[in-house]
Amino acid sequence: MATLTINRNTTQEISHAVITAAMRVHSELGPGLLESTYTACLQHELRKAGFKSDAQVGLPVVYDGVKLDLGYRIDLLVEDLVIVELKSVDAIAPVHQAQIISYLKLSGRSLGLLINFNVAHLKDGIKRFVNGTGWK
Repeated sequence: MATLTINRNTTQEISHAVITAAMRVHSELGPGLLESTYTACLQHELRKAGFKSDAQVGLPVVYDGVKLDLGYRIDLLVEDLVIVELKSVDAIAPVHQAQIISYLKLSGRSLGLLINFNVAHLKDGIKRFVNGTGWK
């Protein structure tokens, strides 16, 4: 008989774990490296902490009832619930914020984190986004 695995992590717990892991990565590496470096190290930290984390997850666009694979990719999808978009830029631009909002809408996910590692203090590089009212 097959067993059903129930994900007991809430989006809040996952969000906290992602931020904790990101702080650890930033403390170890500092700013100034490529986004791909931070992605790999953050994914490693999350897996070490027992969280399922998938990198470069394809995100199709459904338009007029047609599913279109246009090459959009989510940097990290944690526990299939929280979208994490990573940057290593001088400043978060409005287009970066629009990107994660669009990814939340397209995926139907409720919580996203936009993390810019190219800052002196990581707390200044983290923005949280919520889609809809059904998040917890």
